[in-house]
Amino acid sequence: MFELITVALASLLAGFVDAVVGGGGLVLVPALFGAFPQAAPATLFGTNKAASVWGTAWATGQFARRVTLNWRALLPAAAVALLGSAAGAWTVTLVSADFLRRGLPFILLAVLIYTLSRKDLGRHHAPRYQGRQETWVAAGIGLVIGFYDGFFGPGTGSFFVFLFVRLLGYDFLHASATAKLMNTATNAAALTLFAFKGHVWWHIAVVMAVTNVAGSLIGTRMALARGAGFVRGMFVFVVSALILKTGWDAFTR
Repeated sequence: MFELITVALASLLAGFVDAVVGGGGLVLVPALFGAFPQAAPATLFGTNKAASVWGTAWATGQFARRVTLNWRALLPAAAVALLGSAAGAWTVTLVSADFLRRGLPFILLAVLIYTLSRKDLGRHHAPRYQGRQETWVAAGIGLVIGFYDGFFGPGTGSFFVFLFVRLLGYDFLHASATAKLMNTATNAAALTLFAFKGHVWWHIAVVMAVTNVAGSLIGTRMALARGAGFVRGMFVFVVSALILKTGWDAFTR
């Protein structure tokens, strides 16, 4: 019972973080490994996806009510992200992802430095493309980051947000809303694979899903109330934490 309460509370916090800017796995995955140290990693990853997919889907719906999204461009991009995630998950069964482990902290550090050096980055919503151009660029982002999510994973939400800000000219609020849609697709693809292979504890995942949605509701409301500046601040915080976490994992194990 103590373990269930622990992961349920961690899922609440993860839902909040995911709703604002992504990166909930930074909270929930370590909590699962700490609570169930003897479990197979694939089962813990699958259970994480089974909980978090509901929070990201809920956040997508909440954002869509208050933030204008170009569904004509973004729905095809989400479909491509789903396919990319499935392809990445299949690829990792053939090729080890270890080569990414040491490079990831430096990639995230470059993202952080660029964001901090550009004070106005993501503060104003000024889309650079229209029509099919926006669809193609969004689909390209979905394919690359979707593949990365299926193949390796850490920082997926942050990469989505950064690229939608940098390449498409979205502000952080619109980028976060769009990232939720993409993350829902990639999480669904990964969950399907894990469930097919029997790597989900559904009795744990159901409880975590409820608290994840509750955290998502709180995070979404805060992001909408406080705007792009708040989301940008959370983005800087989450990326900084990811740098520390992935750096520790890469160079101490």
